[in-house]
Amino acid sequence: MNTVSRALLSALLMTGVAGGAIVAAPAAAQKKKADKGPKLSPAALKAAQAVQTATTANDFPTAEAALVQMDAAVTTDQDRYTAAALRLDMEQARLRVARAANPNGPVDQSRLAAPLDALLASPLTEQSRKGQMAYIRGQLAYDAKQYPQTLQYWQQAKQLGYVDPNLDMNVMRVKELTGDSQGALTDLNAEIQRATAAGQKPKEELYRYGMAKSVKQPGQAVPSMQRLLAAYPTAKNWRDVSVLYGLQQGSVATLDKQQKLDLFRLMHHTRSLADQYDYREYAQDAAARGLPEEAKRILDEGAAAGKIPTGGPDYKAMRTEIAKAIAAESPLGPLETKAKSAGDGKLAAQTADAYLSQNNNAKAADLYRVALQKGGVNADEANTRLGIALARQGDKEGARAAFTAVKGAPRSDLAQLWITSLDSPVTA
Repeated sequence: MNTVSRALLSALLMTGVAGGAIVAAPAAAQKKKADKGPKLSPAALKAAQAVQTATTANDFPTAEAALVQMDAAVTTDQDRYTAAALRLDMEQARLRVARAANPNGPVDQSRLAAPLDALLASPLTEQSRKGQMAYIRGQLAYDAKQYPQTLQYWQQAKQLGYVDPNLDMNVMRVKELTGDSQGALTDLNAEIQRATAAGQKPKEELYRYGMAKSVKQPGQAVPSMQRLLAAYPTAKNWRDVSVLYGLQQGSVATLDKQQKLDLFRLMHHTRSLADQYDYREYAQDAAARGLPEEAKRILDEGAAAGKIPTGGPDYKAMRTEIAKAIAAESPLGPLETKAKSAGDGKLAAQTADAYLSQNNNAKAADLYRVALQKGGVNADEANTRLGIALARQGDKEGARAAFTAVKGAPRSDLAQLWITSLDSPVTA
């Protein structure tokens, strides 16, 4: 967050806070002006005139001395209000002079805190301005790393009806800084629900913030990822979710090699393979699982998209190894026949895996059903891949049923992300 903006500060200039000039006009006009102006006690009025004169001349030592005299002379709410307003005006003038002398240099805005506190406490401050003042006061507290006070002022600003596009997000971030992670997530979910109920689309930033903060919250990571993808199903978000979920160090889930392969398949399905690492890693994983045709297809797609340089020895060596593996493969037809007559579903699942890797999704789906019916296989893995085969064919409801049948984590999480891809196709 930035320090207090000049636009906000300019809104709190003396003419807006105190209601007009306080310095009494000379001669006969003085009485007429005074009748319309604030009613100050005589000693406070004299000091106020000195403060304004010195502030206008940028004579801050003199203005400061006159303010000390005024503070000693106050006797009424109007005196106190005017003293605070004059101090705010002087401190803003001091900031303007400092910025003019060194536009890129640091400025100390903490001196605005005391007069803002006094104005917030004053019964004479217009209610319409108090929300803005509380927001600025919260920013000052944030700059000073006074996070509980920041939260207090920003919540006060919200209660007073102040509207800022970043206020809700800033409140959540400060709650996180105070250690209230659950409170921040609760606020986030409430804001998403409020905006959705009002027919508004919550900002993408809200969903991404919630996803980042839910990673270490049991049971909340995947639902927060799904909310982001449902609202903003971009290829970039799909890649970010996939990497965060299972492809980076310290990811949400620790995936085995088969689960990781199905996550790469999800990235391919959502067009979120983004760079050389994604394509090469996917191709290498497929080749290592004995699925050379899938490895070749992914490698070729990466090369055609310009993501994999094709001139290097590593690429050529990988292509050579994959070509050898493809040449050594046996026809799947005899295995399919044997699998359907076997006593359990193991061969059916293995043959289905081979068909899935060849993108022969109809054959794969048929054999996964055989494997599940005969038993003796990893049902969660088979249902996941049955869902993938059906999703590739456009059978959304069949795919949904297969994914819903997956129960054990982390495959159940993968299945939920696949369901999200059915409901929220990639937009870009």
